[in-house]
Amino acid sequence: MRRPLVLIQLLAFVLACAPAARSATVRVWEKVEITLRAQNDYDNPYTDVEVWVDLEGPGFAKRCFGFWDGGDTFRVRVMATRPGQWSWKSGSSPADPGLDGRQGEMTAEDWTEEEKQGNPLRRGMIVASANGHALEHPDGTPFIVIGDTWWSAATFRFPWHADDRERPIGPEAGIKDYARLRKRQGFNLVGIIAAFPNWADDGKPWVIWLDEERNLGVRSAWVHQREINQGLPRERWRAKDMHNEGGRAFAFPGKVPGYEEVYPDVDRINPEYFRYLDRKIDHLNEQGFAVFLEVARRDCTAAWGEYYEWPESYSRYVQYIWSRYQANICIYSPIHYDWVDMAMTERQFNEAANAVIEKYGPPPFGTLVSCNSSLSSQANFGRFPDNEWLTLQQIGNWREHDHYWYLTEIFHTEPPRPAVNGEPYYSGYQDKRNFTYQHGAEGGTERDDLYVRSAIYGSFLSGGLGGQIYGAEGIWGGDVEEGSDPAMWEAFQWSSADMMRHLKTFALGIGKRYQDLVPDANLVTPSRTHDVLAYTGWAYCARTPDRRSFLVYYEEECPNGVVRGALPNESYEASWFDPREGEWRPVGPTGRLKADRWGRIAIPDKPTGSDWGLRLEARPATGL
Repeated sequence: MRRPLVLIQLLAFVLACAPAARSATVRVWEKVEITLRAQNDYDNPYTDVEVWVDLEGPGFAKRCFGFWDGGDTFRVRVMATRPGQWSWKSGSSPADPGLDGRQGEMTAEDWTEEEKQGNPLRRGMIVASANGHALEHPDGTPFIVIGDTWWSAATFRFPWHADDRERPIGPEAGIKDYARLRKRQGFNLVGIIAAFPNWADDGKPWVIWLDEERNLGVRSAWVHQREINQGLPRERWRAKDMHNEGGRAFAFPGKVPGYEEVYPDVDRINPEYFRYLDRKIDHLNEQGFAVFLEVARRDCTAAWGEYYEWPESYSRYVQYIWSRYQANICIYSPIHYDWVDMAMTERQFNEAANAVIEKYGPPPFGTLVSCNSSLSSQANFGRFPDNEWLTLQQIGNWREHDHYWYLTEIFHTEPPRPAVNGEPYYSGYQDKRNFTYQHGAEGGTERDDLYVRSAIYGSFLSGGLGGQIYGAEGIWGGDVEEGSDPAMWEAFQWSSADMMRHLKTFALGIGKRYQDLVPDANLVTPSRTHDVLAYTGWAYCARTPDRRSFLVYYEEECPNGVVRGALPNESYEASWFDPREGEWRPVGPTGRLKADRWGRIAIPDKPTGSDWGLRLEARPATGL
């Protein structure tokens, strides 16, 4: 019988019994839910009560905060990070006899190696490698992000079917079906925005502005102020509903004058909405998917800051999400900062996220904190000397190959932080709706696949050793409305997604030494053309500090030229990498290339005129 990663069985039960609950047996890195019942009455438990347990176990002693889950119910979700005996004791503020002084014990056992092979997340949270540049599990097993952007997965757009019947990828498919597909394709992470407070279809015109000068948009947010100023027609935009089976994430009426039924009261949570998100995240973890979980999209925050206490109100919501999912295998983000319109400033977001760390401490089980960014999280938030929350860097939303360099800048920033390209070129990204973007290709075509590969390998070799989060038109917006072009289920079947898995094959072509690579495109010459807003003509390279291992990627139309910086007069094993099939093949008849006295290696012609990867490895001499 399959044992899930998530344990919410009878533990809620036994672990909440006072004052000395019997010990339960759990597995390491498995969610344990402690349920507590308040005895006092509260006007708004979400804002009025804090609850926690002090958790102790082998090498661990931390306070783990919980959350209100409706009625008199509070929950604290914990996990054991090592085998052995664990114990906890609850507390609350204000003191409540139903929440204070409860205690329990549990015995944690490790998974077998076979069970870990079945689900790598049983190896634990995703953490930074020892050198700070890559990702791995606590046992040292590499974790290379092969992700997808399911930003609206918390909503009805990714339906939750209680049964396990497999449905074809199409209008009837649910989140379990999409997970089956992506699991077969080698994906191991999905990005989700927990809630879209200001997104709803109420039958009124698409965009409503409280004040166009202040950009206080209360409904969705594809439209930027500059587009309105250019006179582009508003009626071409469709309202997007972002509820789920539990309703919307916050309660109504709200406090925004004149829009009380459009913009909710963000100081009153709707737990039922998040119970459906619980089901989805638990299922994804059980299937081997980590979740990059962002609390909200930036477009809801300008009104939030105008009509609610900032940063207190927003920080409370960030902590609510982080405490609710702290015992799931996740990566957190305090904001989906994909653009600067209709948003608080970077410094204000930094202030809100810092407030969470200062009051509650870092996530107790080591969850990394990142941010989908407008070009670069380093540029957006890393320049503030008081940043306390950013432990995983990203670039995104600026698509073309000229922007991969921002990963190189992140790589050389101290202290080191792993990095990924979190929102690169989106498959099928082109001018279909009178956008100004002119550099994309139609989804499902060879040209589109080529541009996706540029982002995968160009980003990785520019310093994004943490991996890549794929994206596609139709999927990121959860496009299920009649007339969507493309519909979400159509985009899920594009060929570009099948190529994502090959990044892992490419990286591990030099084993775990990929974590030591240092990006340097100047090691390849020529490596640049004048066309910076493109996906062809450039090359990328990263090399280990001992100069014994190189990984190179040539975009289409880039000549082979020379790789320099090798060990003088050294012979290197040389292999081409086919990024379409994920296969290695020897270079030339011998599979070896020799550096000259200046450490330069002349590279033979690529097998075809398309894009190719290259591996160069100097093997220690034998028989001496």
